[in-house]
Amino acid sequence: MPKASAHTKSASSPSNVSEDIALPTSYEDAMQELETLVRRLESGEMPLDQLLSGYQRGAALLQFCRDKLQAVEEQIKVLDEGALKAWKAQ
Repeated sequence: MPKASAHTKSASSPSNVSEDIALPTSYEDAMQELETLVRRLESGEMPLDQLLSGYQRGAALLQFCRDKLQAVEEQIKVLDEGALKAWKAQ
């Protein structure tokens, strides 16, 4: 039985890791941190024991950015009366 509770504890760890360190307050800050983290992960500079926590932090930052983008998209739909229109650069 102890093995099952230990497994359950480790299965909940990824969400705990992202909750331990607060997410940035803005999309731009999250993207900057995510880009820095990806560079560190890809460079091989991170020690093995930090790779998993780095990956988990990256996943939390990615979800934060997706949520922010989704919220903006929903606001645009409301402003455009329910239809998402193509954006034209000026």
